[in-house]
Amino acid sequence: MERMWGELTVAFSRMSMFPFFDIAHYLVSVMTLRQQQGAISVAWQNPLASWFSAMLHCFGGGILSSFLLGEAPTKFLENNTNVLLASSIWYIVFYCPYDIVSECYCFLPVQLLAAGMKEVTRTWKIMGGIIHTSKNYTDSWIVLITLGWARGAGGNVITGLEQLLKGAWKPETGKFLEISYTVKITLVGSVLFTLQHIEKLPMEKHSLMFCYTFFIVVTKITMMLTNCQSSPLTPFEIILGRMLFGLRQPEASALLRSTLKSSFNGTSTNSKPYTDNDENKKKQNKKTE
Repeated sequence: MERMWGELTVAFSRMSMFPFFDIAHYLVSVMTLRQQQGAISVAWQNPLASWFSAMLHCFGGGILSSFLLGEAPTKFLENNTNVLLASSIWYIVFYCPYDIVSECYCFLPVQLLAAGMKEVTRTWKIMGGIIHTSKNYTDSWIVLITLGWARGAGGNVITGLEQLLKGAWKPETGKFLEISYTVKITLVGSVLFTLQHIEKLPMEKHSLMFCYTFFIVVTKITMMLTNCQSSPLTPFEIILGRMLFGLRQPEASALLRSTLKSSFNGTSTNSKPYTDNDENKKKQNKKTE
């Protein structure tokens, strides 16, 4: 049994992302762009701007990691095959007759398959960022974590820059400090792979790659099937916040219960901790009455 497990994980770690997994990544990224308000009109009025936005979505992790390493942000253009492949996906998504590609993508099994394959590429991106960075920063584990995180989740972070370049960025709607689940789970993966890389985590790399990929794929598909917008990491964040930062017990318990309830029901929660400002507002309302 142990031998079969080892062979499975080794074969999985040697799996190539090109072309099928890369196609899924580009498809999900470009469809995310297409679903933005005004993206279709921009594609027809200014195709070059639409293509540039699509490249930011597809290669955002590579661009961000290159910027952090002091390399040329246009380094992703060196891979002609991937750039042409991503450009082809962008073209058929926006300009295919009768929107055939978009209509097919709306089919739920297609979305689940594409999203799952995209999550697989996330593991390879994190590993690629750590290995590339370790050539110059051997013992700087903080740098390794940062670059692994940037390579794996750069597409989510660089979206604000893409909106700024298009002139559609609104500072009042910017939420750079509200980290999404994707960014959080990529950071967790970057920490785990960095610890394994510096030999602080007693686990084989191929086993870690398989377990981490299995977790993020299953979690992503489950969130899509249940239409759950709340992060699965929220209960752990609340417990950790209670231990490290002294979050008040009533607030932590209420937020934890609401999060677990929303997770089981497949709905999101917008509950906020009860603060002293709420009590002051109630007193002012009573005085006014």
